[in-house]
Amino acid sequence: MNSNEIKFDEKGLVPAIIQDAQTLAVLTLAYMNKESLEKTLATGETWFFSRSRQELWHKGETSGNTQTVVDIQYDCDQDALLVLVNPKGPACHTGAVSCFAQGVAERKTNLGDYQILQTLEQIIQQREQERPEGAYTTYLFEKGVDKILKKVGEESAEVIIAAKNRSHEELKWEAADLLYHLQVLLVEQGLPFTEILKTLEERHHQKDRS
Repeated sequence: MNSNEIKFDEKGLVPAIIQDAQTLAVLTLAYMNKESLEKTLATGETWFFSRSRQELWHKGETSGNTQTVVDIQYDCDQDALLVLVNPKGPACHTGAVSCFAQGVAERKTNLGDYQILQTLEQIIQQREQERPEGAYTTYLFEKGVDKILKKVGEESAEVIIAAKNRSHEELKWEAADLLYHLQVLLVEQGLPFTEILKTLEERHHQKDRS
C-alpha cells in the first residue's frame, strides 16, 4: 500500500489501530498523518502524529519499546488503518502491554499477557546466535539437542509431580521451566512458536466444523 490510497480527515489524520501480530491483542489507538505513515512504511517501525504536541513521534524512540510492522491494512472506506506489529515491549506509557489493559483482573485473562512467550523466544534466539559466556541458554545450545531433550523430559516429570502434589505454587514454577525448555528446543529445531499457535488454531477450527 501507499499513503495516496488513504483518505485522511480534514486535519490530515487517520486513526490507526495497533494490534499484536502474534496474540492479536489490540495494543493502542493512535493517529497518523501522511508523513508518519510514509515513515512507517519506509522504516518498518511505527511512527505516529501527536495531536497534543502537533508533531511526529517514533514509537519506542526513548523507551526502546519499538514496534516492527508486519502488515498494514485499511478498511473498506479507506479512512482507518489496522497495523499489525511485533512489539519489542509494552505499548502503553504506563508500562502495560496494552493501552486497553484496564479490567484484566475482572476478565481473568488477556491475550496481551502472552507477550512474554514471544519475548522469551526472541531472547532465546539471540542467545543461540551470540552465545554469551555464562548464560544457561548458551550452555544448553553448546551441549546440543540431547541435553535439551533431557531437560524437557525432566521438567515434564517435575510438572507431573507438582500436579500430583496439588501444589499450585510448585506447579506454576515447574510449568514455567517446562515452557522455557520447550522454547529452547523449538529454537534449536528452527520451528517458530507461531507455527504451534497456528496448529492449535487449525485444530480449533476443525473441531468447530465437525
